[in-house]
Amino acid sequence: MSVKSKRWTVAKMFEGEPKMSDFQLVEEEIPTALKPGEVLVEALYLTVDPYMRWRSYEAGETLIGEQVGRIKVSNNSNFPEGTLVLAYTGWRTHSLVSNTEENTFLGPIVKSLPDFGELSPSLAIGCLGMPGLTAYFGLLERGEVKAGETVLVSAAAGAVGSVVGQIAKIKGCKVIGSAGSDEKCDWLKEIGFDHVFNYKTQTVDDALTEFAPEGVDVYFDNVGGDFTYDVLKSHIKFGGRIVACGSVSSYNKSEDERTERSIAKFVIYKELNIRGFIIGAHVKRFAEGLSEMLRWVREGKIKYKETVTEGFENMPNAFISLLRGGNIGKALVKV
Repeated sequence: MSVKSKRWTVAKMFEGEPKMSDFQLVEEEIPTALKPGEVLVEALYLTVDPYMRWRSYEAGETLIGEQVGRIKVSNNSNFPEGTLVLAYTGWRTHSLVSNTEENTFLGPIVKSLPDFGELSPSLAIGCLGMPGLTAYFGLLERGEVKAGETVLVSAAAGAVGSVVGQIAKIKGCKVIGSAGSDEKCDWLKEIGFDHVFNYKTQTVDDALTEFAPEGVDVYFDNVGGDFTYDVLKSHIKFGGRIVACGSVSSYNKSEDERTERSIAKFVIYKELNIRGFIIGAHVKRFAEGLSEMLRWVREGKIKYKETVTEGFENMPNAFISLLRGGNIGKALVKV
């Protein structure tokens, strides 16, 4: 016996913005007679995230990423059939996992889903998963925010940025967010951001001169590029902290197209603290962060939105749309 599985692979390495022709859908049969310790995971929800674009792929390689799945077949007593799990198995409808303890940068390749009660299990790849924990540890551990400070968040309507802003509000900060549409800005106001601006219709200089005339204490940077240059040049305070979480403005650019101006002089004469961040360095503290985040979600202090694409066959479309800024909140695919 076997099940028919589908997976999305890279037909050729991306050049600029990914195109449908860069992806190939592969079908294969996976046997259901499992060896001891093995499990077969069936995907329910899959994530698309900007970091997937940053990574280098070989032709034929399956795209990476997390999914919320259900154990379809098991020969592992730790994962009975029907168990909901979080699996780092990439863009696959079904995944045969031989070693459930295999380590990834987000911990074991397969782990049982925490009990979210009435909440959707999809949140395990959203505000109660890697994006939410990125916001939690990035802002609190690297940003070291304090009550009364002014926090700026770029790409604020995304899965990470929207949570960063809300945590900053919980901690007593003034929060400014930038986003790429009026619809996104309206949502950010709804979830409690003090000030928001559409960077496509209002310049960084005009917005921050109005909303942060005394300067920004902490800048949570998801975009890099000219936006970040303008912030550091004129609006970050002396000794300000920058959490370098992403650089989505350059992910679709070739090396020749990446012409970011140097920020070194601002770092030097303003004595800025630029702190790189990767969520994998905090794996051992995930339970701690998740406990706090789950409490805030249930108390209504953290609100979320999902942009859901239906159908595994539409994974590339969801990914391309994400990189174009087509999502509000967490972008995911429902199988």
